[in-house]
Parts: sequence; structure tokens; C-alpha cells
Amino acid sequence: MNLFKNSLIVAIRSLNERRVPAHPQRWRRRIAEESGSTLVEFVVTSSLLLMIIFGILDGSRALYFDHYVCYSAEEAVRYAMVRGSTWNNATCTSTYTESCTATSANVTRLIQAITPMGSASDLTVTTTWTGKTPSGGTCSAKGINNSPGCVVQVQVSYSFNFVLPFLPKNTLPLTSTSSVAITQ
Repeated sequence: MNLFKNSLIVAIRSLNERRVPAHPQRWRRRIAEESGSTLVEFVVTSSLLLMIIFGILDGSRALYFDHYVCYSAEEAVRYAMVRGSTWNNATCTSTYTESCTATSANVTRLIQAITPMGSASDLTVTTTWTGKTPSGGTCSAKGINNSPGCVVQVQVSYSFNFVLPFLPKNTLPLTSTSSVAITQ
């Protein structure tokens, strides 16, 4: 019984030592302790670092799609350049567009077929045959604007959406226009 009484007294004394100090200087000392500050610094630093890394990745995606828009405008105008009115005058009957005269719908299908991981619904392709030569003169033979020597112009637009929540919610419009004289 005496042993139990002694252990109880030791336990009560240890509890009394753990009590909040009444003296203000002791309070300041306890507040100034830095236990746990390393964890807080790690959380703040790592979250900032991850935001920067993912921001760079999303910015890289935007640059990739900008490059894609430029490439697809050039590819579309090349397609239309060699498939003018004198090429073979065949109209397309399927989605395979290699053997027919270029139309606006064919050029759009070509670009949508090479669209990378983005959505083709965010893509707009506008093909125009201006009826003018590169120097500005008229070139329409019998009212046909896609005859050799005429200029074909393709504008490709893509609405890029950022994925990350801390980047702007607005879409970034990416647009490229390419034009060239028709050869066939």
C-alpha cells in the first residue's frame, strides 16, 4: 500500500510540473519554441514547388498546342495547294481525302484527323480561296477560285483550356493563318 501511495505522489508531482507556468516569461519561452516549424515549412515549400512544377507543365501544354495550330495551318494549306481545280476534279465520297479536289470540308476533316490529345470540338478550320494571285491580281478562271495561281488561305483556331485550378479559367485562343498559291 505504501508503494502505491508513493507512486501516486510521484504522478501528481509530475502533473504539477507540466502545468502551464504562471509566470509570463515562461509563457514566452514556450511560445518561442520551434517544435513543429520544420513540418510547416516543408508543407509550404513543397506545395509552392508543386504548383510551380505543374504550372510549367500546363504552360508547356499550351506551347505544344500553339505549335500544333501553326503546324496544322501549314499542313492544311499544303493539302489545298496541290489539290486545286485542275488536280483531278474528283469529289470525295469518303473520309479518306487523298484522292479528291480540296474543299473546305476536306481540309477540316484532314486537320481534325491529325488533332492530338485535345478535343476536335475546340478546333475551328476556315479555308478560303481568295480568287487573287499572290501579287493581288485576279486569277479566277471561269469563276473558279481554286485554279492554279490563285491563293488559298487556311486559318486554324483552337481554344486551349488550362487544367490546373490556380491558372486562369478563361480559354486561351490560339490562332494561325497560312496562305500559298495553288500549284495544281
